Amino acid sequence: MTERAARQTFLVFGQPEILQPEIDEVVDSLRTAWLGTGPKVARFKADFARYKGVDNVTAVNSCTAALHLSCVAAGLGPGDEVITTALTFCATVNAVLHSGATPVVVDCDPVTMNLSVAAVEAAITPRTRALIPVHFAGRLCDMAGLTELARRHDLVLIEDCAHAVEAQDAQGRGAGTFGDFATFSFYATKNVVTGEGGMIIARRAEDSARLEQLALHGMSADAWRRFGDAGFKHYTVTECGYKYNMMDLQAALGIHQLARVEANWKRREQVSERYAAELADLPLTLPPPPEPGTRHAHHLYPVLVGPDTGIRRDDFLDRMTAERIGVGVHYLALPEHPYYQQTLGWRPEDTPVATSIGRTTVSLPMSPRLTDDDISDVVAAVRRSLA
Repeated sequence: MTERAARQTFLVFGQPEILQPEIDEVVDSLRTAWLGTGPKVARFKADFARYKGVDNVTAVNSCTAALHLSCVAAGLGPGDEVITTALTFCATVNAVLHSGATPVVVDCDPVTMNLSVAAVEAAITPRTRALIPVHFAGRLCDMAGLTELARRHDLVLIEDCAHAVEAQDAQGRGAGTFGDFATFSFYATKNVVTGEGGMIIARRAEDSARLEQLALHGMSADAWRRFGDAGFKHYTVTECGYKYNMMDLQAALGIHQLARVEANWKRREQVSERYAAELADLPLTLPPPPEPGTRHAHHLYPVLVGPDTGIRRDDFLDRMTAERIGVGVHYLALPEHPYYQQTLGWRPEDTPVATSIGRTTVSLPMSPRLTDDDISDVVAAVRRSLA
């Protein structure tokens, strides 16, 4: 590798595209002095429900909160087992643990990197109460197979849609519309950005009503209803809830991010297509194309730096950073982490596919903000890092 880097300025991984409408909306919130949960959260919820074609949504301050509340609302607790994938962010299983239930991780499919239906079925026991499929990188899981398993075994289905707000199956059904609950992330690197933030879709109106109360201390009325211009509203605490509500400052970003979600998705699709075309001759394992008729959300573009590349994955990460290209690792398999080994007895060899992916995966920059020149720089840096 030569000394000159592919570019002069550092290309930040997953940088969000924040435009003037978001800035103006945040400034408007500051000027009106309504910073907490208020009219902008209500507007964002309505816009999101309309976009997803659903009725029951709850806005929260993170996808982690969304996952936790979904577990609580589903009635999960001690003695219950919840099956999910070993290839996911720690929040997926931490939410299960915080509910008092026990997470059970199974291996993923080596091609799609999504939850293996066969592995899920093999892991079901009399204690299994729920499944949490994670739509990895923006590709839908096999929801036909998973929903059939959930129906047959009377299991709660909680979709982790953190990567997949725009994803659809071949019948046009969107991520988040299959399960009893579905959770979304609006973190700074996600496809819709509020800085921190999340949303829950609930199939049943009564679950959604409970989620609204759980998200704000278990109170019977949120701050907007208590302090709005209709006059003060007394509240009662109906159960011990949490401080998980979304702020108007967050929703101010989300309103305009969601308005551009389709245009941004199209740009990320173009980025993925350029990577696929321009990296095809290299000894990397590239993501497979979307299944016919489906829509991939293109949240991540993970490549595998395996033995055939002639370089260790971590050395490749270092070389890309030296080229001033930001990269990510999604994810080190959960059984690799000391906490889960010590508390749950998980071992990397129990999920060999996820373990292998976690040790070889690299996520290349993916954002609607990427210019054509940025993509060229990424491609050049990959080639130089493999040289």
